Formats: sequence, C-alpha cells, structure tokens
Amino acid sequence: MTHPPRRARRGLAAAAVASLLLTTTACTTTSADTTAVRIGLLVSLSGTYTAVGEDMQRGFRLYLDTHGGKLGGRTIDLVVADEGDGPATAVPAARKLLERDRVVALTGLVGGATVDKVQPLTTERKIPLVGGNARPAFAAVGGKPRDLTYTWHTSYNSDEPGIAIAEYVKTQVTDGTVYAIGPDYQGGWDELRGFTDTFTRLGGKLANPDGKALFTPFPGTENFLPYLNKAAESNPAAVYTFYAGAASVAFVTQYRKSDLADVPLYAAGFLTEGSVLSAQGTAATGVRNVLNYSPTLANTANQDFVAAWSAAGYPGQPTTYAMASYDAAAVLDRALSTVDGPVTGEKLNAAIGTVGRVVSPRGDWQFHPTLHRPVQRWYLREVRPDGPVLSNVLVQDLTTLPAN
Repeated sequence: MTHPPRRARRGLAAAAVASLLLTTTACTTTSADTTAVRIGLLVSLSGTYTAVGEDMQRGFRLYLDTHGGKLGGRTIDLVVADEGDGPATAVPAARKLLERDRVVALTGLVGGATVDKVQPLTTERKIPLVGGNARPAFAAVGGKPRDLTYTWHTSYNSDEPGIAIAEYVKTQVTDGTVYAIGPDYQGGWDELRGFTDTFTRLGGKLANPDGKALFTPFPGTENFLPYLNKAAESNPAAVYTFYAGAASVAFVTQYRKSDLADVPLYAAGFLTEGSVLSAQGTAATGVRNVLNYSPTLANTANQDFVAAWSAAGYPGQPTTYAMASYDAAAVLDRALSTVDGPVTGEKLNAAIGTVGRVVSPRGDWQFHPTLHRPVQRWYLREVRPDGPVLSNVLVQDLTTLPAN
C-alpha cells in the first residue's frame, strides 16, 4: 500500500472537504429534533499527554466542522473537560460532565486508568461511553466482571499493539532475546503485557534478568539513560517498548545516546505518533512500530481524511488519536440519526449497537458484538523520510484483532 504524492494530496484537499460537506447535507436533511444534544469530550488538556488530547479534540471537531456542527441532524453542544494525567483529575471532571452538564454521551479519554475509573460512573447513569484511545483490561467490580453494555471504544484494547507485533518481532530476532521496558501505570502494564505474554508463548525469551518487563516511574521519569544502559548489559537482540506523549520524546532521543543505540527498537506506534515524531527528529529513524492506522494508507476515506486535516490547518499528519476520535463522532452521527424524539443515554446507546460497518480512514471496521471495540487490522510501520519530513510509513499488514 502506498500513499499519493504530496502534490496530489494537496489537490485532494478541496475535493475532500466538498465530499465531506455533501455528507453533511445527507445527514442534516433528515427529520430530527432540533434541540441541541450535549456531548462530553474528556481529554488531556494538561500533563504528559497534552499532545494526545489535542489531537483527539481535533479529530472530533474535524468531523463536526465538516458536518455543519451537527451529528445525526442535531446541533451538538460539545462540552470539553481536562483529564489531566489520570483519575485524580479525570474522575471529578467526568462527574461534572455527567451530573452538572448532563451529557447524553461521553467520549475522548486518553488513559486506560481514566477509563477504568470513569466506566462505572457512565454505566451507573446509563450514559454511553464512546472511548477514543486506551482501553484497559477492566478489573472486576464487586467480584463481578464489568458490565460493558454502555461501554464502546473506536480505538483498541491496550494490549492489542503488543499482541499484533509479537510474532513479527519473534521472526526478526529468531533465538535472540528482547528487553521490554515501559511506564509504570495501567497503560504501560497493559501495553507491555500484550507483547510479553504473546512473545513468550511463541517461544521467545525476554532479556530482562527476572524475565519480567521493567517499568519506569510515571509520570516523573525524564532521564532514561540509567535504565537504557542497564538494559544494554543483558545484550538483547532487540528492545520493545511503549511510551507516548512527552515521555516518548525523551526516551527515543536518549535511546540513540545510550549503549543500546545500535540495537533494533520495536514499539507500540504511540512512541513515534504525531507531533512527538517532529521533536524526536532523526533519532526516531528506523523505529519499527505497530498501530491500527497510518496516514499513508491508500484508501479513499483516508485520503479524504488526510486532505481535510490539511485543509483545516492542523499541523503535520493526522494521528491514530485524531482518527479514533473522528470515528467516534462518525459513530455518534450514525446512531443519532436513528433516534426519534428527545435523546436519552439509553436510546442513544441502543442506537450505537445498530451502527454496523464503519467506513474509516484506517479501513472498514465494526464493533465486536460483546466486547464493543473494533475488529480491525493492525499494521507494521517504520519511521523513514516521506519527502522532506519523517513519517510512520506503512510496511505491511500484521493481523486482525480481536481474533474472535
């Protein structure tokens, strides 16, 4: 799969926006209640993952802006709140959105720990949670499995990137060992577990002395060199990691200055996703990573999305964060178009369950019938020059997850 030349992509911008505006006409000519629908967008506006939160907000707003500010023919009152670095900030913000602002749906949510703590609140109030980023392995509540009736994600399960790339890494290192390292919080645990469990099940061996992934303090770690140089002592054939946001810039730039500099680096794609890649510069060149999206995917929906992103004046190329939030808006658009009369959380949630196939920049997908997350392709990408800039260029398809 390849992407169109940059000159051609610029030429697509006007056509893409025109195409999206035609879609707007189709959405807004249906008979619908004219009362504004209030939706909450909870993302990181401060802290380590500010850049992620910004892209998620851009993705959702891009869909709104190219659809006349309406979803399902209804004017949207979008209430944005700050998730910060996790539950301490996110839970009070979510309570305000649910109790005071009385949103009928909650979307966004950068961190898995946030999702874990907010999900019981939305479920209790029968408000659909349409998450657009990390989704944890939910812990039981009161000794019972989580009720996922009101929980949806347009993104991924946090262990899926590692699951998707583990077999590929095993073929690259053959009998060599891999050192696993990531941040010490819910997202890091889930991301690394997906890789290490799958890799070892396939017969792979970890270079970590205790056979377990190393976790660095979160969010306080800024100097990774002591950890990296210590890891080099185990002589790994490769390193696998997950970091995102500001931490990923420090990790990648210091990796190239460490004793691991010449050791192949594999990662969940968030390591080099979006604006952090510009900050990492040439230090990121050659990093092979796994994600459910690449801006170089050659499908019409993606070409239109990339062109509309550029036409809106947003920086760089669209990211998986923006794409998943764009798709969250698309799901709500489709669902709201089928709701009769005043919108309630219960009616909207039932409508989400009937959305079916979603035509997406990542490739078409649909919700798993019980897990309520996308059944989707995962791609191997490599950081390399794409014209005058570095990009996560598509290398090959890896797998489809969840498998069943």
